[in-house]
Amino acid sequence: MSVYVILVLVSNNRAGQTLVRETGCIKVLSQLFRVVISKHELNLSDKNIFQNYQLWSSVCSTLCVCVNNPQNDENQMLCCSLFPHANDWLINCIKPEIIRPLCSFIGLTVANNTRVQKYFISVGGLDVLSQVLVQLESDSHKTLSSAKLAVVVTKTVDACIADNPTFGEVLSKYHIVSKLLALLLHESLDSEEKFSIILTLGHCTEVCEENQIDLFKNNGLPLMIQALTESQNEELNKAATFVLCNCKKITEKLSLREYSFGENEAEQLKNINMKEKNIEEYWKKAKEILHRIEQLEAEENEVGFFVSKNTELFSNIF
Repeated sequence: MSVYVILVLVSNNRAGQTLVRETGCIKVLSQLFRVVISKHELNLSDKNIFQNYQLWSSVCSTLCVCVNNPQNDENQMLCCSLFPHANDWLINCIKPEIIRPLCSFIGLTVANNTRVQKYFISVGGLDVLSQVLVQLESDSHKTLSSAKLAVVVTKTVDACIADNPTFGEVLSKYHIVSKLLALLLHESLDSEEKFSIILTLGHCTEVCEENQIDLFKNNGLPLMIQALTESQNEELNKAATFVLCNCKKITEKLSLREYSFGENEAEQLKNINMKEKNIEEYWKKAKEILHRIEQLEAEENEVGFFVSKNTELFSNIF
């Protein structure tokens, strides 16, 4: 009850956020976050464990309002110390009851704060989220809940890189772009969830050429064009346009054969999931995609719809 009262008093209240910090309340909440549940094996059918979990979940929610709504830079910095503990839970307990509260906490703590984002990445946070996302995407082919949970993790990944897209290079180690494209094809996802995935793809490919190539190799550009031509969701269309903008330059290089693949990559191209079965057709595909992007650009410019990737839409989604 005490934690709930703090949550209510702090929510949407900057003075309350300041007070919770100055009185030491946020330090107590942080300690509860660390110690209330201590085992990775959660048996929520056990009454005592369930009660502890409920308290821990309430603490997570309260910490969320301490750092955001409105955003509070000082409280975000204070909560950085909890990232290693959060990482430990994420990597050891891939359950919705743990992942959803932790992703909310991480996403709001790093939101629009490059210093906090850098610290989160320095303690391996983005690596952990990537590993969890890879696991959930693999499981999503069997269970709907894993697909939905993967979208939650995707949003958190996006919050970590939206303000500094160079962090997208971390994701390339785990081939996150190909995982996001596979997730995007999941039939159970709604337009809002697909928007979150495409927006994350936009931030992944904004400055990272390796991610751009990964998108191309995994048939991502035709998927973006398909989204533009079939979806009636304006935000989703803008996000798809964002991805196409990012990849236009690399597509030009590919179409003009200015990008050279190593021997291993050239060999891999023969096995990628595309209709083309040889390198010659691969270059032809690049040229076709570039032509289609240029057509879309011209069409969107005519109606004043083609948006800059610096629009507010492409900022943090939390």
